[in-house]
Amino acid sequence: MPSYNNKTIVLHELRGLLVDVVRSNDQSQIGIHGTVIDETKNTLLVDTPSGVKRVAKDISVFRFHYGTRSFVVDGKEINFRSYERIEKSMKFYKKRKL
Repeated sequence: MPSYNNKTIVLHELRGLLVDVVRSNDQSQIGIHGTVIDETKNTLLVDTPSGVKRVAKDISVFRFHYGTRSFVVDGKEINFRSYERIEKSMKFYKKRKL
């Protein structure tokens, strides 16, 4: 099981985590809450009580929940394909604080 913390959240798998959209340039996406079921380079697919929603990463700020902990992530930090994230997110990983 991965060890999620504030620094490593940008490197780990996001599918299966609970997520809230806390800020977005698209007002209709603010407040979306649910489970990440899939991810593309530019979007997260979130299963919400009102159906599946597609949320743009680069214009949003997310709060991911893992157990009792939560982590705020700017969408620009994860705006990569999931299999590219480890390589490309290193610059964000180095800037994040524990």
